[in-house]
Amino acid sequence: MENMQYAEELVREFLVFRGFTNTLQAFETERCTDIGKMFQVYKILDLIFAVYIPKFHGEKLVGLFSFFKQCFSSWSETTMLDTFSKLEGSVLRCYIVHALQSGRKDKVVEFFGMNGNDLLLKGSDWTAWFAIPYVKNPSIDPQFRVYFSKEWYEALRLSVRNFFSEIFNARLPALLKISSEKNTISCLKKDNKRLNQKLLQLQALLEEKEAQLGLSKRSMGAANSSFQSSGIDGENLRPSSSSEDICAPETSYLGRIPQSEECAAAEPTKFASARVESSSRQDSYSASSLRASSGGIDDTAQKLYGSHFDENGREMLGEEEFPEVSVEFQETFLGHTSPITRCRFSASGNNIASASVDGTVRIWTYDSSIPASRNATIYCGAEIMSLDWECKSDRLLLIGTADGGIKAWNVDAKRVVCDLNTTDAFPSVLDLKCSPVEPIFVSAASSRRLGSNSIDSLGYASLTVWNMKTWKAMTVLPLGEDPPAVTSLCFNHNGKILAASATDGMIHMFDMSAGLQITGWPAHDSAISSLLFGPDETSIFSLGSDGKIFEWSLQNQGRVLWSKTSSWFSEPQTSKYCRHEMALDASGRQLLATSGSVRAPIYQVQGHSNGFKTLPHSAAITTVDWHPSLPIFLTGSADNSVRRQGHFMAALLEGSG
Repeated sequence: MENMQYAEELVREFLVFRGFTNTLQAFETERCTDIGKMFQVYKILDLIFAVYIPKFHGEKLVGLFSFFKQCFSSWSETTMLDTFSKLEGSVLRCYIVHALQSGRKDKVVEFFGMNGNDLLLKGSDWTAWFAIPYVKNPSIDPQFRVYFSKEWYEALRLSVRNFFSEIFNARLPALLKISSEKNTISCLKKDNKRLNQKLLQLQALLEEKEAQLGLSKRSMGAANSSFQSSGIDGENLRPSSSSEDICAPETSYLGRIPQSEECAAAEPTKFASARVESSSRQDSYSASSLRASSGGIDDTAQKLYGSHFDENGREMLGEEEFPEVSVEFQETFLGHTSPITRCRFSASGNNIASASVDGTVRIWTYDSSIPASRNATIYCGAEIMSLDWECKSDRLLLIGTADGGIKAWNVDAKRVVCDLNTTDAFPSVLDLKCSPVEPIFVSAASSRRLGSNSIDSLGYASLTVWNMKTWKAMTVLPLGEDPPAVTSLCFNHNGKILAASATDGMIHMFDMSAGLQITGWPAHDSAISSLLFGPDETSIFSLGSDGKIFEWSLQNQGRVLWSKTSSWFSEPQTSKYCRHEMALDASGRQLLATSGSVRAPIYQVQGHSNGFKTLPHSAAITTVDWHPSLPIFLTGSADNSVRRQGHFMAALLEGSG
């Protein structure tokens, strides 16, 4: 009963919305009769045999059966489909016979004129019926005589009644299922919320244990210092430089690695050949601890941990000191012939779009349960600078190129539905962002393209708001006179605020309803290459071209909540074909960044650990993205490949201790 009431409310709401007031009155009148809570088979029989056939409504009769076919399109039994097709053919023949018995040959000719082609496609048994209007006495013709008998008509009515009774007895209208599905979704959301709360509790407990462990380590370090200061010679603590002495104490630490590999790993020049792949989930070991064994304790501060410090005295860790992330699976997508410039998950996470310097965009479907009909290769004729999916669905993909082109690709129709161009003064579309609420998007274009010059030399900026229904420019956001190029854009959850970062290190905030800049502040000494709102939108993350990452408070403007200084942006060649970027996971606790190295760092935001490193490509990591809801991330590389990797959340949290 609850499902019926909810469905009726939906019908009433729709009729009011469309202005169908007469229909609404008729609906209310019939609803008050309360004739039943199921399909009324006799009503359908009356509609066919007492209305459509006697009153010569041939088109409505055909439309009714087409409607039933659509309703029962999920039929999997061939026998059921064949039976329905035969009943449909018999009912249409009954219409023709009734028209001839009533002396309305014109209705028969009209019926064949409108439906003849469809009838011929149904089977060759209809061919002879096209001649029936011109037969003098079809009721006595051996080929048609049986259809004019009363027995055949009564048998047809009985067959139709029995068929519909059997079908409708086991089927509910789709509208009545909405309420049940709504309740199911509501229960799932409650379960999800409860599990998230439990996860947060476990994470808080884990952080507490981390703090206790760190306190214990510091206490042990202080005890060792007091022990050395008591007069024991430091030379007695210096490890031996012989390979036997180096390898022996490491045996229990290396676990499954053979003894010969342990000794080889002790030599820095052979370290690469002794690395353990994380996919085998063996115990990882620190290369820095092996390297330190060839020197004395006086080198420990730098060699043992590979540490060095930035200008503010914060410790910076090298690639070797990040443990490799524990990976559940890894998939590599090939097909591009040049370095990858951008890769993005769709709004649902079911599809991936990747772009390349070679001027192509590829759409991938990685889940075998999802149809691969959306897979496509889009040839744009210019280097791809930016990608963004429509926020409300996976239907549209926006593509920005280095020659000022903006294309809208419809993944269902598999074609470009709109091809826009920026002004000649701003040919390079550095970023595109769709509003999460309204059918608009914003493009950030610059007067120069990224190439042999650095990101700081992209020229001037232009920010344009486009309408996704008319595909026309709505307005240009004000940036002042000769503004530096805007490199990254991001909307807040309701699309009312747009954040933009520039090559002069500024962060700008715009009120989209007014089309005006509301605030801004200098965030970096260098160009900002990527910008992201935090998960609760009380903060915003910025990534500078120098590798510095800041989390800024939006409640206390200018205050830094968290920061990292990355040493992974060391390859100068990388910046020639990419702008470094970052991505946050769904929880906002893990930040993935591009890298001049073959691996990308995953930082623990506000965590006590330094982070992790991804499995390696064969060249620099040029683009990254996180799945919108799952612990799965993408890495695109200068080796022309895109990789999708899923990691164990539990392993990451355990590793942070």
